[in-house]
Amino acid sequence: MTEPTLKHKTTLSLFWSFLDKFGQQILNFLSMLIMMNILATEDYGLIGSLAVFVAFSSILVDSGFGRALLNRKELEIDDYATVFYFNITLSILLYLLFFFAAPLLGELFNTRAIIPVVRILFLSLIINAFALIHQTILIKKADFRGLTRINMLSLLVADLAAILMAIAGKGVWALVAQTLLYAFGRSFLLLLHTSWLPNSRFSITRLKSFFAFSHKLLLTSAITTTINNIYPSLIAAFYPMSQVAFFNQAKKYQEIPFLTIGNTFRSVSMLILPEINRENVRLKRVISKIIKSIAFLSFPIGMMMIVVAEPTFYLFFKEKWLPSVPFFQILTIAGMFSPFVYIFNELFVTKENAHYFLGVEAIKGAVLILLILLLFPYGITALALSWIIYMFVTLLISVIFSKNLINYRPLDLLKDTLPYLGTAIASAALSCLFTRQVTNSLLFILLNLLIIALSYLTLCKLMRLEMVKEIEEWFGKRQREDEKE
Repeated sequence: MTEPTLKHKTTLSLFWSFLDKFGQQILNFLSMLIMMNILATEDYGLIGSLAVFVAFSSILVDSGFGRALLNRKELEIDDYATVFYFNITLSILLYLLFFFAAPLLGELFNTRAIIPVVRILFLSLIINAFALIHQTILIKKADFRGLTRINMLSLLVADLAAILMAIAGKGVWALVAQTLLYAFGRSFLLLLHTSWLPNSRFSITRLKSFFAFSHKLLLTSAITTTINNIYPSLIAAFYPMSQVAFFNQAKKYQEIPFLTIGNTFRSVSMLILPEINRENVRLKRVISKIIKSIAFLSFPIGMMMIVVAEPTFYLFFKEKWLPSVPFFQILTIAGMFSPFVYIFNELFVTKENAHYFLGVEAIKGAVLILLILLLFPYGITALALSWIIYMFVTLLISVIFSKNLINYRPLDLLKDTLPYLGTAIASAALSCLFTRQVTNSLLFILLNLLIIALSYLTLCKLMRLEMVKEIEEWFGKRQREDEKE
């Protein structure tokens, strides 16, 4: 693929992928904004306590075969159908397991109210399994525009229904319905959009060929998913459901921008990096550019969130959710660095070094277990702090592994990120200095957002940082094109 074609493909994919992820996070934010003022904290605690089980099961159903299909350039007629039948069968078996294990989860979390929730909520596993192949087909075709429309419409309908149920006093079932309706709507629309049906046979031979690549990805994803979702379930086993809700909602809100950034660049990396995976010099250059792009966005957004956290929670969620603020601020520090890890993971998969990917995740898992054992006895705040340590260790390990693949070293990471981090911190400090006497919550929020944004862009321009020059060149090019027209 030539450079202009690759660049055009990257830009287009990046736009639609960002629109998809950003749009979903905005809809989630707006729905939570309404529902958190209606539902009890215990309702969110019930759903949050199941996070690790839902996420782990979803990864297990996919089994890494979706990524195996994306990586394989030449597919045979039975490939899609084989993976489809496997996904459906496994999802049904997992649902039956959770159905009968629901009373055990009730005992684990000291509440029988969770039993019917488990038995209904986990139907989403089966519903989602029907759409995994259709989603893979759209990504393989780089049809991010179609995927964006499907995701946004499904989520909009699910959120509206959930809000109406919350207003009607349905409690936790509004949250359950939100998950199920989104899964059903998305699966149905994906089926209509792709028009794909499993019209060929199941092949155990083809399944084995995929498993040779995917089993390490499956194990890796299982470890990653458990790590990312273990805290709410762990808290639920020892603390009241309200504490689970405070921690989990803080985690969800701080993740909104960083998941949007991380998943946007991750989606594009899945598409672009395999095209140049044999050109290490070029691959290093592309990875460096992606890291700088993430740093340019992630750090100032994170600093804004930390500065305005308390007045924002008070303004939108009132006093009942203020205990979430310290967790939110601590987790945001870790969240600013999380998108970088996604990119290095994609690099390992692109280079088809699944053992690297697995090795990184195994080390990360061991580190997290050690941190939990050391800090959990000191309370939930200490547990939140452990996430910062974990994220820094994770990033360092990922960079060390990447050095052996494309010679991207820890020093390269520092050169690519520190200018943006330092600039963001300086901008936040300047903003706090100017707004320390402001008492009105809304005015405090708006002033800080404005001052941080303007001072950050000004400092970046004065320091002649690469991403600012890239943006100026892009706008200049667009202006020249408009003048020609």
